Amino acid sequence: MKALFTAVLFVSSFTLFAQDIYLHCGAILDIESGRLNNEKTIIVSGSIIKSVQNGFVEPSDNATVVDLKDKTLLPGFIDMHVHIEGESSPTRYLDRFTKNPADVALQATVYAKRTLMAGFTTVRDLGGSGVNIALRNAINKGVVDGPRIFTAGKAIGTTGGHADPTNGVRNDLMGDPGPKEGVVNSPEDAKKAVRQRYKNGADCIKITATGGVMSVAKNGQNPQFTEEELRGIVATAKDYGMLTAAHAHGDEGMRRAIKAGIKTIEHGTLMEEPTMDLMIQHDTYLVPTISAGKAAAAMADIPGFLPPVVAKKAKEIGPVSQRTFKKAYEKGVPIAFGTDAGVSKHGENGKEFRFMNEAGMPIIDALRSATLTNAMLLGMENELGQLKKGFIADIVAVETNPLNNVATLENVVFVMKEGKVYKNP
Repeated sequence: MKALFTAVLFVSSFTLFAQDIYLHCGAILDIESGRLNNEKTIIVSGSIIKSVQNGFVEPSDNATVVDLKDKTLLPGFIDMHVHIEGESSPTRYLDRFTKNPADVALQATVYAKRTLMAGFTTVRDLGGSGVNIALRNAINKGVVDGPRIFTAGKAIGTTGGHADPTNGVRNDLMGDPGPKEGVVNSPEDAKKAVRQRYKNGADCIKITATGGVMSVAKNGQNPQFTEEELRGIVATAKDYGMLTAAHAHGDEGMRRAIKAGIKTIEHGTLMEEPTMDLMIQHDTYLVPTISAGKAAAAMADIPGFLPPVVAKKAKEIGPVSQRTFKKAYEKGVPIAFGTDAGVSKHGENGKEFRFMNEAGMPIIDALRSATLTNAMLLGMENELGQLKKGFIADIVAVETNPLNNVATLENVVFVMKEGKVYKNP
């Protein structure tokens, strides 16, 4: 018994007095200024950046030194739109009838780790079955490896709308889902659905303001909430301290959501210029998810991959996203970084940087959207998104200067989250 106590005491002491980690950095990209600062040392103590010093500082004690002298370091990336529970496949629409929650959960752990290894240390999960809440908790406890998750739990839609979980099923299985299942048809329903998400443990609220591409319904762009319902959602979410996001492809649904006070518009594919002006006026952020548009269009070209009603929408809407993003960015619409991974492949989130750059956004602005902007939207601007003293030690490294080669962001070679190294070249 005494030996066991001594062993526990030793482990506890080691945890409390763990050695610092010295990262010898070839260069650090200062996200705020856009400057590349050469030959720096980041000293990490526990989960926090203790200091950033000039040169390659050698520790006086037995601290761990990580040699990244030929790498460029950046803050861990933040993806504001993922669906960590699943990924597009030819069996996607059958899987909901054959997979148990345990099956979904085990697969989700694979997607979570893949996302973290790609350098995305924080994500916002915008809709699943509720497994996403359990996964967030498991990651926070250190049970499984993955990014820090802010989750909406189950998204909120309307009867027959994009987030109605019974779309496309047989009549005898369809039932009449309500606020508990995330389906609303009145302002009172809408308020109850938000409160239910809070009760379930969600961090934020996701609604489907218009039709969608991947749902088994013919219209991918019609407005699906009344203005009264939207105001009820936003007001209730504000009472509970929850950020709101609206999936939207069609213009009218976007306008209603923006006027009601929704903070982020996801996709925004068919947005018209007056709506862009409205977003600027209301300080509403566009999360363009170009990756999802490209992935959906590619899947639509594979015979049998998508149901015909879905493939038709994917061909029409998918190719538009990058063009709309270009117009919105040039007009001055606030931009947040998000991929809709789950439609596109988990772990390929870094491609979004290239797609944004192709559309005319400078690489540094794309990086700011995935760090400074997203940290601010999550209310963590003093903890995430920068490599500074006192910030959480979420740190990634790439082979070359990303300002000269955006593709290097698709090959992250070092990943640290909260001071723990998960990937090391």
